[in-house]
Amino acid sequence: MIARYIALFGLVAGVPGCDQITEKPRVSPPAASSAAERPSVVFLGTSLTAGLGLEPEQAYPALIQQKIDSAGLEYRVVNAGVSGETSAGARRRIDWLLREPVAVLVIETGANDGLRGLPADSLRANIQAMLDRARRLQPAPRLVLIGMRVPPNYGRAYSQQFQTIYSEVARANGAELVPFLLEGVGGVAGLNQPDGIHPTAEGQRVMAETVWRVMEPLLREKA
Repeated sequence: MIARYIALFGLVAGVPGCDQITEKPRVSPPAASSAAERPSVVFLGTSLTAGLGLEPEQAYPALIQQKIDSAGLEYRVVNAGVSGETSAGARRRIDWLLREPVAVLVIETGANDGLRGLPADSLRANIQAMLDRARRLQPAPRLVLIGMRVPPNYGRAYSQQFQTIYSEVARANGAELVPFLLEGVGGVAGLNQPDGIHPTAEGQRVMAETVWRVMEPLLREKA
């Protein structure tokens, strides 16, 4: 499955403009009138989190909100995904996102770094800076890091270095890790839009299950 993803990703990485679209962060609608008073779960991410090409309620953070509500947990999901954003861009806006108390911060970044062949060391530094900034909050939020993989366009060494960043940084910072956001989705034609990069609504549902497996125990622990 991963091999199929890498092969397809390698083909679409050179599609002009595939990672250049920008949009405002989406905020998932509250499930009830009291939702604004709930502790927030902020998803900082790229177009994969924003749900590019789909309705806001089809993006995986909105589906996580549904799972939270079904489980009777009192959290409000904020979808702060921005299409085309690199880890440097995410780092620049982290202060703005953390102006209000955050119970759980979920960071999904790196896909656009990989598509552009940006230095893996810069990705590591940017993720670390965001985690450091979050830990300075009082109280500090629980942290979830979502992993990404890249095609072999820039060489096997780069791909391996890129992939190991997430597990190493998560372990060093006590963050929960989702090893690979596109597990079971990347490279599956029926789960991706025609651009071959962005998941369909069904693909987003698979992603929501992948993320929920890690987040559910954490949210129940904090409840």
